[in-house]
Amino acid sequence: MNKLLSINTNRWVKKNNVVRSTTEYGQTQTIGILFCVEDKAKHEVIKAFIHRLENDNKKVEVLVYLPEKKENYDFLFDYFTKKDISFWGKYNSPKVLEFSSKSFDYLLHLDFDSQQITNGILALSKAKCRIGGANVEHNKFYEMIITTPTKNIKQLVDEMYKYISILN
Repeated sequence: MNKLLSINTNRWVKKNNVVRSTTEYGQTQTIGILFCVEDKAKHEVIKAFIHRLENDNKKVEVLVYLPEKKENYDFLFDYFTKKDISFWGKYNSPKVLEFSSKSFDYLLHLDFDSQQITNGILALSKAKCRIGGANVEHNKFYEMIITTPTKNIKQLVDEMYKYISILN
């Protein structure tokens, strides 16, 4: 499955002809957040970040990849698993397909390490601007890359917020 998903991801990157742009934060209406479940601490930082964006009157939609043997800490977010990918390396989850087809003003990817399963969603995404943490494997998926001194999720979300909120 991973090999076929990888081939499809590369094809999706090439075929995705969305016009990318940045939106002034004051005009930003929708923000998508994509991440992979790791631990409770990451989950709590992301929940606080979502509340911060919602307090700025942004509509936030979240999609979470739930790997095998990981706990879903609460059911606030739509999630998908490896089972939502067909043998042919295509997503068959309505939640994934709907999320990737939305033209969010910003899609924030909150993972440091590359996950083939989320890379495919980034490749399919119709978001105007995709932003994520520095990772050589992700360069083709982002319009803006955020660098942090360490792989700390709190630093990443703080830096993302700082940069998107000053965009004009």
